[in-house]
Amino acid sequence: MVWRGKFYWFLGITLMLSSLLMAEPLPKIDRPNIVLLVSEDNSVQFMDHYYPGGAKTPNIESLAEGGITFDRVFSNSPVCSVARTTVINGVYAPRTATHHHRRIESVKMPDEWEMFPYYLRQEGYFTVKNGKKDFNMVEGDVWDEDGGQAHWRSRPDTDTPFFYMEQTGNDTHEGQLHFDEQTFRNQPTVHDPDSVDVFPYLPDTDLVRYTHAFYLDRHLDMDDKVGQVIAELEKDGLRENTIIIYYGDHGGSLPRSKGYIYESGLHVPMVIYIPEQFKHLSPFNSGSRVDGFVEFVDIGPTVLNLAGVGLPSHMDGKPFLGPDVTASQVADRDETFSYADRFDEKYDMVRALRKGNYKYMRNYHSYYPDALRNRYRHIQLAYPHWQELYEAGELNKIQRNFFEPRQPEALYDLLSDPHETQNLVGDPQYAEVLEDMRGRMRQHMRSMPDLGLFPESYLVEHAVKDPLSFSRQNTTRITQLLEVADLALLSFDEARVKLGSALESKDPWKQYWGLVVCSVFGEQAYEFKLHARNLVSDESLPVRVRAAELLGVLGGDDPMTVLYMAVNQANNQADVLLALNTMTYLRDHLGYEINSVRITPSVKSDQIDWRLEHLKNNN
Repeated sequence: MVWRGKFYWFLGITLMLSSLLMAEPLPKIDRPNIVLLVSEDNSVQFMDHYYPGGAKTPNIESLAEGGITFDRVFSNSPVCSVARTTVINGVYAPRTATHHHRRIESVKMPDEWEMFPYYLRQEGYFTVKNGKKDFNMVEGDVWDEDGGQAHWRSRPDTDTPFFYMEQTGNDTHEGQLHFDEQTFRNQPTVHDPDSVDVFPYLPDTDLVRYTHAFYLDRHLDMDDKVGQVIAELEKDGLRENTIIIYYGDHGGSLPRSKGYIYESGLHVPMVIYIPEQFKHLSPFNSGSRVDGFVEFVDIGPTVLNLAGVGLPSHMDGKPFLGPDVTASQVADRDETFSYADRFDEKYDMVRALRKGNYKYMRNYHSYYPDALRNRYRHIQLAYPHWQELYEAGELNKIQRNFFEPRQPEALYDLLSDPHETQNLVGDPQYAEVLEDMRGRMRQHMRSMPDLGLFPESYLVEHAVKDPLSFSRQNTTRITQLLEVADLALLSFDEARVKLGSALESKDPWKQYWGLVVCSVFGEQAYEFKLHARNLVSDESLPVRVRAAELLGVLGGDDPMTVLYMAVNQANNQADVLLALNTMTYLRDHLGYEINSVRITPSVKSDQIDWRLEHLKNNN
């Protein structure tokens, strides 16, 4: 009896301890490892997994068989550094002055913010970044290891969960399409150029077909790299402990893709593999395809949610996987916001909002054509080839649009017009849709608020050290600037009085946007020419540049002397680039002559050199 009593006492203690242990959170070893595999410059249009005629990607397709394919995933920016910054922060880039590619000065993270891997690291994850970072913000204490050789195998022990992010080589990067004429003539492709689906906005020529086929071949190499990482996980016995997230970092590399806010620059692939033991973290069955919208601000919050880490309140994104996320919630998501600003040396400002199958675009400098010179784009043979056909008059209307001024706003029905070639603005049948989308866009920009309404030089001087404080101090002002910029959406008669007030304002940025809007109206705004003549000597250099630009648009004055002085007097890179941007537009598209000897900036940078090379070599 004594023995039996001791036995039951011991059993009771054991059960009690077991109960207490069961009540504790899962030990860290049971948390998923998370791997992000990011390919460069490839949109859904080039993968057979999404579109017939695309490249076969067996490793990615194998992930999809046991995982989830997200059919509507959107980069918020069509260029790498801004897209990556959006992902790593979970915040829309124009909210933090990180919307220009590449940054002139890295933005300081707000004191209460961190990049999302930081929060994983605080919860015991070993955080690794292999390959490019190229963020527009100062990083902080984010990575346990980073660099080209960084690896999860460096973690302190095999029980430590890891977060691993890798740019899977540059196989699909735009630079791969910088081949020469000899390659085009002599190097065969795996994919048959005669079989590719030429997009309707591009000319159907041998070079365009070859470029498309050559680019599809690069997807085969990219898929191999994805397969190599998966093989390493399997070799280490980690495949079934690891959530694998594959996605493209923004749109494709053919002309009118990367750097442009069309779907070809934004709509990217995403496949997520969730091993059996973590299936409870997904509301979707293996092998399923999901139509709900995902945008890049959602990636960081989703990773944190999968890891069981609380979400920081400052992030704009929402988890689309993990605890408390339902399939119906994800299915209901149907909206994404996107932005395009400076890409290297080229300035433009475009915002877009997609809701369901409708896409609204706001072109703030609509007098600029999409074809405004951007050196890295134009190294690709297909770009100058396209332009030569335009100048020879050998393109149809849709193919010519790239080289001609845009409308201030555009509305597309992507169900019937997936390549965004038919602007529905002005069609009475879509008047209510247009009004709704326009209102949503304005609300989005006001609520951030969107710092893109300030010239970059002003942001570098006043915002990059503390973007949140700058935003708070300028919230009302940003709304006012947006109201001035949106005068371009009215008839000139409706806008005239408020335009005059903007040009006479004591706020230089109201003057700045008033001048831009006058350039949008063109000859209709001739009555404001005197204002422009007065403002070419304004204290603010960006205002002087926009005034000279308007004089160039209206004709009859010499805008170049003002622009030479602006370039040579500017003491910062952004203002030099802004003036050179206007020079390039006036010369290449309005026929003004430039005396390159008179361009002698004291500020130096690669982007400035690219502009100067173009202006000096094409007189």
